[in-house]
Amino acid sequence: MLDLNSPRWSELQHAYGPAGDIPALLRQLTELPSAKDDEEPWFSLWSALAHQGDVFSASFAAVPYVVHALASAPDRADSVYFQFPAWIEVCRQKRDVEVPVDLQAAYFAALQQLPALVAVAASREWDADYMQCALAAIAAAKGQASVAEAVMELTPEIAEEFMAWFYER
Repeated sequence: MLDLNSPRWSELQHAYGPAGDIPALLRQLTELPSAKDDEEPWFSLWSALAHQGDVFSASFAAVPYVVHALASAPDRADSVYFQFPAWIEVCRQKRDVEVPVDLQAAYFAALQQLPALVAVAASREWDADYMQCALAAIAAAKGQASVAEAVMELTPEIAEEFMAWFYER
């Protein structure tokens, strides 16, 4: 992972310019803060790193930190810890964005951890949102961005509509 004290962060970009502010937000993830009600640091992380479907060089440097925080307690972390890396990967594939060479190893290694972390999190209660994010994380980690994106939209109600459509076609 890119060291949080590295000057490289100021060379990386996010939606609003240089990403020198991102390490301070990522440091907060060690406490596994919730993303409910647009709480920080998640509001700022989403806004800067996954802005309206766009991803940036700093997005790829941040994902290993999100996955690292998730790995510290996958049975306690909110669904956003699965959703964020999955969404970054969905957007990367959809927009055909290259991961900077110096960030590739850590980024792709972090994605590959997601299926095992989903398995650990299976011991906890899952609501529909958690299930969607966990399944999307597996799909994204396995290179299936379109499936990951579809799963993120597949609420139980939409799943019923989809199945009705599927059997009627």
